[in-house]
Amino acid sequence: MKKAHFLLAGSLLSSLMIFGSTAAHAEGVPAGTLIENTATASYDAGGGTETVNSNTVVLLVDELLDVTVASLDAGPIATNTGSAVLTFSVTNTGNGPEAFNLTANPVVTGNDFETTVDSIAIDTNGNGIYEPGIDQILTSPEQTAILAADEAVTVFVLVTVPGTAADTEQSQVDLLAEAVTGTGAPGTIFAGEGEGGGDAVAGPNGADDNDQGALIVGIATVDLVKSAVVVDPFGGATIVPGAVITYTITADVTGSGSIDSLLISDPIPTGTTYSASSLTLDSNSLTDAADTDEGSASDATGVAVDLGTVAGGTTHSITFDVTID
Repeated sequence: MKKAHFLLAGSLLSSLMIFGSTAAHAEGVPAGTLIENTATASYDAGGGTETVNSNTVVLLVDELLDVTVASLDAGPIATNTGSAVLTFSVTNTGNGPEAFNLTANPVVTGNDFETTVDSIAIDTNGNGIYEPGIDQILTSPEQTAILAADEAVTVFVLVTVPGTAADTEQSQVDLLAEAVTGTGAPGTIFAGEGEGGGDAVAGPNGADDNDQGALIVGIATVDLVKSAVVVDPFGGATIVPGAVITYTITADVTGSGSIDSLLISDPIPTGTTYSASSLTLDSNSLTDAADTDEGSASDATGVAVDLGTVAGGTTHSITFDVTID
């Protein structure tokens, strides 16, 4: 009996395996790559081993179009009314170079308020922080540069929170990225639009993707109340020379946000003399000198206590004494 041994390489099977891996891994086989495949058969017809080759099948890898958008903010951005910045990543998850159109939409179901989208910017120096005058503001059409396969870019959405937004209210802004070549249901073909003259094909996300960034309003205000207690030289409360006045200043910070650079100052009243070393903050003594603690006090400059950044929902109390001349 004559035996024939065949070694066949299936070009169709190879192609399916390659495209299957492209869907799972963004880098995949680069668009425009030629896949060449030749089958070989060897056999023995009685006169020794003979070999025959098939024709070579050449396939051009089409360009898979896809993108992923993700918010880079850890959670809702705490903001007051006015300007705010939301940060996103846009990643080309296709297998060829592609640019993406960007659209920021502040109208999202469930918002307590709607922001105004001022502009979209690209992180020019890659440090992840929006820097006016450095990072590129996109103009219409708001579009990324051409991104290589698997290349990501950081995108900033610059918004204005309206003055009507109330404390603790939240709002989301949606960022959409769409392949410039086209979008559609997965598998949609754009004939001849791919890298190297092949077709472009919409990937699993349909060549577009979106994600939301969130804002939460944190408005804090300060209520300041001052009171005085008098003790005269006779143990009473008459306001006479020699009596000591203890002033208490209470700063009540309300709201969910925070106050920056909170400085409380009070001049020493005319007709009185500051009582040395009487200054306290939350019952803790402060030195009179302008040194490393929060306070300073003198007859010439008055009392000053620098509280710095103070969170809403906290209260601080300052006391000091003066003696009536």
